Formats: sequence, structure tokens, C-alpha cells
Amino acid sequence: MLGQLILSGISQGSIYALVALGMTVLFRATTIVNFAQGDMFMFGAFVVYVLLHVVEVPYVLAALGAIVLMLLFGLLTERVLIRPISHAPHMNLAMMTVALSYLLRGVSRFFWGREVLSLPPVFSYPPVEFAGLVLTPQDLLITGITLALVLLFFLVLHFSRLGKITQAASQSPRGAALVGINVPAFHGAMWAVASVIAAVAAILIAPVTLLYPDMGAGVLIRAFAAMTLGGFGSLGGAVIGGLGMGVIEQLAGAYVSTSLIDIAAYLVIIVVLLWRPAGLFGRREVVRV
Repeated sequence: MLGQLILSGISQGSIYALVALGMTVLFRATTIVNFAQGDMFMFGAFVVYVLLHVVEVPYVLAALGAIVLMLLFGLLTERVLIRPISHAPHMNLAMMTVALSYLLRGVSRFFWGREVLSLPPVFSYPPVEFAGLVLTPQDLLITGITLALVLLFFLVLHFSRLGKITQAASQSPRGAALVGINVPAFHGAMWAVASVIAAVAAILIAPVTLLYPDMGAGVLIRAFAAMTLGGFGSLGGAVIGGLGMGVIEQLAGAYVSTSLIDIAAYLVIIVVLLWRPAGLFGRREVVRV
């Protein structure tokens, strides 16, 4: 039973890890905590649903269409909502992402109300049993793509020119602009990347869950807890934190009480902030005076 719970936690945690990964990529590039990432994930899922059931295109085209539309959405968000207040205090930027979150949720409620919808699975293959454990192709796909994405971003950010640009633009936007880096365009590209990650998460995850306008809120708080646990700005920390959150929820629900599943994320945030504010893989800032 323990093995199956851990496996289920890893599968569930991959969902949180994908959303946390999108938040982390954007945070590393712009130092903005995007509180709309959960609802961007929700919005991407509804885009897939509309393309499938309203436009009636095949699943592959619906997935590609959702990625393209969310990419454009990310570019538009940065240009219209973020860039005009880019020099404002971080609190203003954070509140703008909160406003965007509620806007997306409101738009979804306007069209679908409280209706609960569903998407067909990407794969229709039966579960696989291995060593007494049950593995589903969808869970393997989600976990595999999550790990592949974090490896890709790790290589890009640490061993490429784009990684150096990311570090320069985040640490000193003014200095980066002086050496010829188009910082606003770079930030727009990073918002597009975060939106694409939200779309990928929606394509993979929506078929194994239900679609409703409030689905992003629960995922967001768990992804935020994953970032807190792993350490803000750490790609690997976001993924490990997400997987850890999934396992913690499954074990707490099975061995303590199912009511802990809903509050586990809040407990993790409180404990980590009290015990290790930088997270497991975050770096403590040293200020010389």
C-alpha cells in the first residue's frame, strides 16, 4: 500500500511540479511571482475543450492550437498588463497577476458557470502492473514530460547564451539594456514560455481530472507550496517540491486524515518559512554592511 501511495503522490505531484515550473521560469527571468499561473493552466484546459468540442478539430490540432494561443496570450499579457507598470514596486506587479487570475476565472464562469466538464484521455491504453504497483500511461507521460522540461530548462539556463541573458536581465535590467539586451522583449518571451508551460500542463492533466473555472486555485496554492519547499528560483527544487507535495498529501490522507489533503499545502508553507525560509535548494541571500 505504501508503494502505491508514493507512486500516486508522484503522479499527482507532477501536476503541481509543472505549474510550479512555469512560475519558477518566470520568476528567475523577471523576479515576478505569477499568481495567475494556476488560472492560466485552467484557461489552457478550456481552450483545448473549445477547440475539441466547438471547433471540432482532432486532439493533436487542439493541443497545438492551445499552445499557440497561450503563447500569444503570454505575449499580450506582458505587453498590456505588465510592461506599463514594470518599474512599479513588486507588490503592484503581484497584485496585477492576482487581478489577471480573477479575470480569467470570471471569463470562464461567464461562459460555463459552475458546469463541470471533461476531456478524453491522451492515451486509451490500459494500466500497467509492475511489482504489485499500478501504473497508467497518462501518469507516466505527465511525469516524463515534467522531468524532460526541467532538464531542458536547466541546460538552457546554465549552459547557453540565453541563460546568461536571463541572469543579466533578472539581476540588473538597466545594465542588461546598456549592453544591448532588449529587456522588454525578453520579458515578453518569458511570459510566453510560462503560458506555454501552462498549456502543456493543461493538455496533459485536464484529461485525468475535471474541468471547471475554479480548478486552477487549488493547483496554484500547491504549486506555490512546491516552490516554497524547493526554494524560489530553483528549477529542480520546484519539481522536487511538487513531487514532495503530492506524496505528502497522499500519505497524510491515508495515514492521518483525509481532511489534511486540503490543508497540507498551507502547513508545508508555514513549516518551511519557519524552519528554512530559503527552501531545500534555495540560496540564502548574504548582505554585506
